[in-house]
Amino acid sequence: IENHEPEAEEVLRQLFPQTGQAYLVGVTGSPGTGKSTLVDRLASRYRKQQLPVGIVAVDPSSPFSGGAILGDRIRMQGHATDSGVFIRSMATRGFLGGLARTTADVALLLDAAGKRLILVETVGVGQDEVDIVKLADCTLVVLMPGSGDEVQAIKAGIMEIADIFVINKADREGADRFEQQLMAMLSLAPARDGWSPPVVRTVATEDKGTAEVVAAIEKFRAHFAAAGRRNARNVERWKQRLLELLQARLMERVVSEGLGEAALVAL
Repeated sequence: IENHEPEAEEVLRQLFPQTGQAYLVGVTGSPGTGKSTLVDRLASRYRKQQLPVGIVAVDPSSPFSGGAILGDRIRMQGHATDSGVFIRSMATRGFLGGLARTTADVALLLDAAGKRLILVETVGVGQDEVDIVKLADCTLVVLMPGSGDEVQAIKAGIMEIADIFVINKADREGADRFEQQLMAMLSLAPARDGWSPPVVRTVATEDKGTAEVVAAIEKFRAHFAAAGRRNARNVERWKQRLLELLQARLMERVVSEGLGEAALVAL
């Protein structure tokens, strides 16, 4: 599926009727905020509930070799022997937006395989790389105090996609002031579908606050289920996905049939 092999499309077509049972939680934020450690701790929490967990961790690709270090696996070694957890590290392969081009397809595959909670960790993103909101049912934006101009880090696109804000490394100096700044900004933003994003403080390395994050996710899930918004969000997501698939197919046809390698070189 990741390599766009010819049989991948047929595999997804056959598996699609088995999907729709998983709940997708996106975890995004700037580099160094501790996303991988938080994902590791959240997976442990859900495993205690006996939920089958899938993890898709996206790492940036080298512009030279095309490879990726895939450091997320190093931080998640504790789940290596747990058959209820499946971890897939993916390289972006130059695809922008914080995800790889086939992240959504891999999430579908994990859904069909019986994973009921899927955690999707994005590349460390900037303010406009917010593709995770098109995929996840619930989006966590992970921030940390002491990273420079914190207000700059939480405005614009990132500010708008968060369903839950997580201040990780909250034992650092300046955490209280940072939380106050964040709460002040949130007070100016209108609620979306009756939901105002909560702020949860964590120290993921010590597993502090992760139970509160799980509780916030479940509260958000219940809120949207009661409001009947999940189906509407899914319809919008699949409309967008269909357009993206059409764009990708047209580009492939133009390049393979209309231009070809020789024509591209000549251009």
